Amino acid sequence: MNGTIVTLGGGGFSDAHRDSAIDNFLLDLTGASTPKVCFVPTASGDADGYSQRFEEAFAGRATTSVLSLFCHDPWGYLDPEMLLDQHLIYVGGGSTANLLAVWRLHGLPDILRRAAAHGTVLAGISAGMNCWFEQSSTDSFGPLAPLDDDLGFLPGSACPHYLGESERRDQYLGWVASGALKDGWAVDDHTALVFRDGEFLEAIGEQDGHPAFRVERRGDEALERALDVRMLR
Repeated sequence: MNGTIVTLGGGGFSDAHRDSAIDNFLLDLTGASTPKVCFVPTASGDADGYSQRFEEAFAGRATTSVLSLFCHDPWGYLDPEMLLDQHLIYVGGGSTANLLAVWRLHGLPDILRRAAAHGTVLAGISAGMNCWFEQSSTDSFGPLAPLDDDLGFLPGSACPHYLGESERRDQYLGWVASGALKDGWAVDDHTALVFRDGEFLEAIGEQDGHPAFRVERRGDEALERALDVRMLR
């Protein structure tokens, strides 16, 4: 798929206690002096506090909007085609499965594909990372489970919060080893992967000690290959 996608294992403005170097990177990536940035909080059920945190984090350096598919005030419901007029679309965390179901009802997959093809940067945290791949590790149904129904904008599978949440690593390695999930990408909190036109470009980080891996099946095992993470300062 044409376009730029940045996938965060965690962190960004979701960490309310610090300025996010990854968020700054995303704004710079747009190339706009005052970027138009839309937050899509579907995975959290459009949690009001999450959207407010986004607006506070980007105030004064971007023109912000929130696409509330649950029609929450004060944002109300906007035609999803408004995404075509954004420099950056930032997808929040929560339930990957719920996000996908609601997006498909509102026609977002096609709109997002068109936006990316015309230069809009797509980004997301956690569920907002998972959604762009073919498959992912999710807790949408309670216990961690493989999900085989993501958008497929990027090939393979994904696992956010790789070291930050117990069982994520072992479960993901097991699913790749068994073939339940395709070869993919495992990303810890405060680290992100940058893709352009479906190809991996680099891993970036905003805190030391948070790795990212390429995970591939070899026989009956899953092998991790640590990625070089460029620290943002």
